Amino acid sequence: MTAFHPTPSFTPFAPSLCLLRTIFFALCLLSSAAFAQVTPLPNAHAHNDYEHEKPLLDALSRGFTSIEADIYLIDGELYVAHNFPRPENRRTLKELYLEPLRKRIAENGGVYAGAAPVFLMVDIKSEAEATYQALKKQLVAYADLLNYPQHPGPVTVILSGNRATGTVHNDPARRVGIDGRPSDLEKDYAADFMPLISDNYANVLRWRGEGEIPEAELNRLKSLTERAHARGMKVRLWASPENEAVWKVLRGAGADLISTDQLERLRLFLGNQ
Repeated sequence: MTAFHPTPSFTPFAPSLCLLRTIFFALCLLSSAAFAQVTPLPNAHAHNDYEHEKPLLDALSRGFTSIEADIYLIDGELYVAHNFPRPENRRTLKELYLEPLRKRIAENGGVYAGAAPVFLMVDIKSEAEATYQALKKQLVAYADLLNYPQHPGPVTVILSGNRATGTVHNDPARRVGIDGRPSDLEKDYAADFMPLISDNYANVLRWRGEGEIPEAELNRLKSLTERAHARGMKVRLWASPENEAVWKVLRGAGADLISTDQLERLRLFLGNQ
């Protein structure tokens, strides 16, 4: 009788699982290392950041240190959108920004690539007071990440748009700052409450990047930045032309944040300066 020799058992999944685990951990390490190697760009502001393919992540991967998200308060939740969002298109501030920021900062040892705090500009589109109260409540869970008086942290939240300026200023438990306007430079606000002064580009400059900037306009821009810097505040002009000549003049005159929808274009520009 021919002896029966059973075929040795073979489990194809065990080695594959080990390999997959190895690849997964390697990718995690590479991802963390890549993030740590990002060169922070202290002058880069991602306007309407949520409109990019990967909100927040596209900007952070390019070193942007200021991120802007418009929000609406709807039925007690904060949704990110430029216009009032339809139910099928609603994405929350928490899922797009607060949770990913927590994850990225944890991966990088509690800081943003060694830089000063990253700005998360929250542009309020709904009613100011109610939206602030909802945001304040939501930020309690992220207090350890936030930069505010007596608590240095890696994320400075700045309220723009419909700002409850008086309420925030008088709130002893505030964890946010206010995006100011040039007229606020005449008031007695501290820089930790109002770290930024913003204005529409067209209110300061008519020049669109063609030829030389008129001296009077350049002097007006320099006057604004000098007054703000004397108070320890940064300067941003929104709706500025997407133009390297304009960006160069803004930087040369002391504007601290350059606002753009074209992330890679600004990254290349700032990297060459």
